[in-house]
Amino acid sequence: MPVYTVHAPSPAGADLRATDKFVFVRDGFHFWAMIFGPVWLLWNRLWLALIGYLVFVAAFNAGLSGLGLGRGSIFFADVIVALLTGFEASSLRRWTLSRGKWRQLDVVIADDEDTAERRFFERWSKSQRGIVNDQWAVDRGGPPPTRNVPGQPFSNPPPIPAGGIIGLFPEPGGSR
Repeated sequence: MPVYTVHAPSPAGADLRATDKFVFVRDGFHFWAMIFGPVWLLWNRLWLALIGYLVFVAAFNAGLSGLGLGRGSIFFADVIVALLTGFEASSLRRWTLSRGKWRQLDVVIADDEDTAERRFFERWSKSQRGIVNDQWAVDRGGPPPTRNVPGQPFSNPPPIPAGGIIGLFPEPGGSR
């Protein structure tokens, strides 16, 4: 199963206003980062990683050419660099997020990103007890409140109308 790391945009603390900005980064091999390394880095806005990649590949190829290696050897070395890019793509993304003042909140194991989001937010919402206006965080462990307990914020039932009960049975306890 894939492992996802969850990152929040602000170091001051995550709250409900920022949940749509959370980023889930899948750990593991990224095929498209291996095949289209610079394009993948551009697509994911990894600017410093792209500059480092381009400088490294240019210097690496110039160094191998300077040593007198043939084109086949340089191509094989470039394939190895592409494989390393595919393996380290998620680490480059996490590094870029950490440089941008994002912080890692959690690690989630799930089959896909949707399942990872659901598992994370289930666990995260349980830990966010002090949130104001959180309609869904209800403790269902105790019995429901009753009207007999003094101090409960319930209203009293409406009074019986003066002319009797309105409905199918006009008198309480009357015959049908």
